[in-house]
Amino acid sequence: MIETITELDALRERVRGWKREGLRVGFVPTMGNLHAGHFSLVRLVRQHVDRVVSSVFVNPTQFGPNEDFTRYPRTPDADTAGLSDAGCDVLWLPTVESMYPFGVELASRVHVPGVSGVLEGECRPGHFDGVCTVVSRLFNQVLPDVAAFGLKDYQQLAVIRQLVADLQFPIEIIGGPIVREADGLAMSSRNQYLGAEERPRAATIHRVLGQMRDAHLAGTPRAQVEAQGRAALADAGFVVDYAVLRRPDLSEPADGEPGPRVALVAARLGNTRLIDNLEF
Repeated sequence: MIETITELDALRERVRGWKREGLRVGFVPTMGNLHAGHFSLVRLVRQHVDRVVSSVFVNPTQFGPNEDFTRYPRTPDADTAGLSDAGCDVLWLPTVESMYPFGVELASRVHVPGVSGVLEGECRPGHFDGVCTVVSRLFNQVLPDVAAFGLKDYQQLAVIRQLVADLQFPIEIIGGPIVREADGLAMSSRNQYLGAEERPRAATIHRVLGQMRDAHLAGTPRAQVEAQGRAALADAGFVVDYAVLRRPDLSEPADGEPGPRVALVAARLGNTRLIDNLEF
């Protein structure tokens, strides 16, 4: 049975006890409203460790002023049951007060330059500062040996890797594959915001990513690939933030340059902002 812990001292004592026994600890941070993608991360990290902690904390510092912090779904009972079934040992439920003892406005912030400034960083200023701030605090609370993050948030994973390397956290970071619905839509807690008419169209993103890959592999110039991707999404009713081809480090490749690529999309359908990516 999963153990739910709400006090930091109790969490630290539980983790210290495991480490005294020589056990390796894994960690999966979440904002709750969990789905199969989250549970796959628990099972993934379990392959590398002896005990698993997962946190549920809706972090106010990573939401912009016009974003959905207050309406972000909270489903604690379902989250607890799903984590237990996935093999999680401890559910860590910090309060805002325990996460930010001096309050959100006076909280020390963590900024990762470079990789956090493009794409999502341009569209959502301050978002990655909030992510890095809360992840750093969670790492200090849990002290894991391994932590898992989903590849759906491709840029977030890149930012976290740089954070860990730069601040020298003794933590191995692993990325979990994207878990998709039958029609290709990447699983996301925000999918439930989609209306009945919007939901079938949302899968267009995955199809467009595939078209961008195919066009690149056929030798189409990058600017044309990206323009075609934006146009296809707009034709399906999306308001596009970006549809781009990048190197794995998110830098811009030259046309004809060999090497791996990732296509990334962020677009709004109605009131729902969706992101997805495809590596090739």
